[in-house]
Order: sequence, then structure tokens, then C-alpha cells
Amino acid sequence: MTANDLAGVWPRRASDAHKGDHGHVLLIGGNTGMGGALILAAQAALRVGAGLVSAFSRRDTLQALLIRQPECMGLAVDEEAVASAAVQRAEQRANALVLGPGMSDDSWAQCWLTRYLDDSRPRVVDADALNDLANSPRRLSNAVLTPHPGEAARLLSCSTAAIQSDRPAALAALVERYASVIVLKGAGTLVAGPGSRTYLIEAGNPGMAVGGMGDLLAGIIGGLLAQGFGPLDAARWGALVHAVAGDDAASSGQRGLLPSDVLEHLRRRCN
Repeated sequence: MTANDLAGVWPRRASDAHKGDHGHVLLIGGNTGMGGALILAAQAALRVGAGLVSAFSRRDTLQALLIRQPECMGLAVDEEAVASAAVQRAEQRANALVLGPGMSDDSWAQCWLTRYLDDSRPRVVDADALNDLANSPRRLSNAVLTPHPGEAARLLSCSTAAIQSDRPAALAALVERYASVIVLKGAGTLVAGPGSRTYLIEAGNPGMAVGGMGDLLAGIIGGLLAQGFGPLDAARWGALVHAVAGDDAASSGQRGLLPSDVLEHLRRRCN
């Protein structure tokens, strides 16, 4: 898949469309000290066209999110809030989930992953949510898993070198073990799902090798899921538009490229 393939992918919006027509993404993550991951994912979901974006996170993270991106909605949650009426009302409005950006692995993270990892809605499983899944492997329906090679190694109980020595075989093993759509990130990102062909993303550049790029991708895929793309299409088109926007952002140089530099190019590439 190349940049030329993006032409004609994005459905034309009706002239009387409203925000509810374009999906509602709920992101869970942004633990103490890692709020930036959640913020980047939320911004990416908005920039690819999600009508509504909400987040469950730590209070400090939500304060920063609302300052940085006031279009997002948020609910500060602790472990005791997991069964609260406020949480139930907020979660019921979402039609897609993004789990893991900045999640960490403490009791707060475990509380929320236990609630949502096996949810039936379309969802992205990323970052620390993948590590939690590696500790208790199971097949997930309606999910997109987005591991980098290190996370893929944990999911398959092997070494990172083994993943990189045969990436197509690793992709196939991940699809088989987890019955999910897999985005195996890296130079030459690969995407496949149960019964599908394998897609190679022929875009992206070494400047994207910086913290936070994966959080953008999780938000992008979540935003597309909310808009009605199926898991495989959300994954392959999301991975492609992420890589192409990264190439656009690198036109002035790869060194020092930041995820926030890529955000401004997503909107243009999704129209």
C-alpha cells in the first residue's frame, strides 16, 4: 500500500451531517507521568475525523488534555469509580475504544484493563494493554492489536530478534494466536487479520522512530473504527495514512521530527 492508494478512501460526508454521525471514541490510559501518550492518541482520533472523543484517565492528565485539546471530553477516574454511574453513562456513549496509551501496569491500570480488554466493541489494544494480554493470552474478537517488535516478542513468548528475522511469519503467528487484526509496526509495517491477505505499508521514514508515534497510530485507528471502518480496514488505512503523514512532516528533515508535527498532516490526508 502506497500514498496513491489513499485517493477515494474517505467517504463524502452528508451536507446535514452532525457529530453523532461520525463516531465516539473512548480512550483509556494516561497514567501518572505518561499523560502525553493519551493526549497524542486523542488528538489523532480527532484529526482523522471522529465526531466525539472522550478519555478516562488520571486527573492531572485530563487537565493537560483539556488545555491542549479542548475538543476532547474527559472523566477523571480512580479504581473506586469503575462501577460508578458516571463511568457507565460515559462508556455507553462510545462505539469504539482505545486501550493502553500511557497505561502502565499498576493496580489502576489493571482495574481498567480488566473492565475493557474483553469488551465486544471495536477496539485498539496498544502499549501496556498488549503487555497485559501477553501475560494472559487469549483470542479477542473485533480488536486491532498494534505491537512493535518488542511487544510482539512478548505476545509470542520469543525474542525480538526472532520477530525481526521473519516478520511475515511473526505476523501470521500473532493473527493465529489472538484471532485479531494485527499491525506489526516497524520499517515496513505489516497488517493482516484472520483470513485476510497481508498488507505492506510502503511509506514512513526513520524520523518516525521517536516516542509517541505509536500513540498517534492507536488514536488514528480508533478514530476510523468509530467512523464505521471495520477492524482490518481501520488498521490498514490507519497505518498507511499515519506513515504518509509522517513522510509529509519529514519533508523539512527527519531528524527532530515529532509526533505533534505529524498531526497537522493527518487532516489533509484524510480528505
